[in-house]
Amino acid sequence: MAIIALVIASLMITPAHAAPKVVKGSSGQTMSASITTVKSGTMVTVIGNHFDETVGIYLGFCVVPKQGASPTPCGGGVNKAGTGEASFWISSNPPPYGVGLAEDFLPGGRFTKKLKISKMIGKFDCSKIKCAITVRADHLRGDDRSYDLFIPIKIK
Repeated sequence: MAIIALVIASLMITPAHAAPKVVKGSSGQTMSASITTVKSGTMVTVIGNHFDETVGIYLGFCVVPKQGASPTPCGGGVNKAGTGEASFWISSNPPPYGVGLAEDFLPGGRFTKKLKISKMIGKFDCSKIKCAITVRADHLRGDDRSYDLFIPIKIK
């Protein structure tokens, strides 16, 4: 009986950061992160749903900007090679130069990516300033802040 009580008690003491964090955008799109308190180098699973497939997005780990500004700088920078773990270009209709670089949305405006979180973004220390997993409209709508989503990440 004591062992059963101990197991039940341990299940009830689940850390708050264990539950996925979900944010919702103005057009009904959602983004979730598997964890929000991490060590540098942790891979976080990010899931997006209901995104407008006609609008490309950048997904990355970025310094949180002043309100109304574009999320930047971001870990991984601009992912021109189409490879890496810190930033992604997701677009189902990229311009000709983006074919092969941008990844298509899954049906229904969905994506699932593993994003590498680092303590440092350039000279910025994310254990001392606010950094977040972010989504924003790609460079074709660079000034459009209506697609911005943020999930704050705490670095241990």
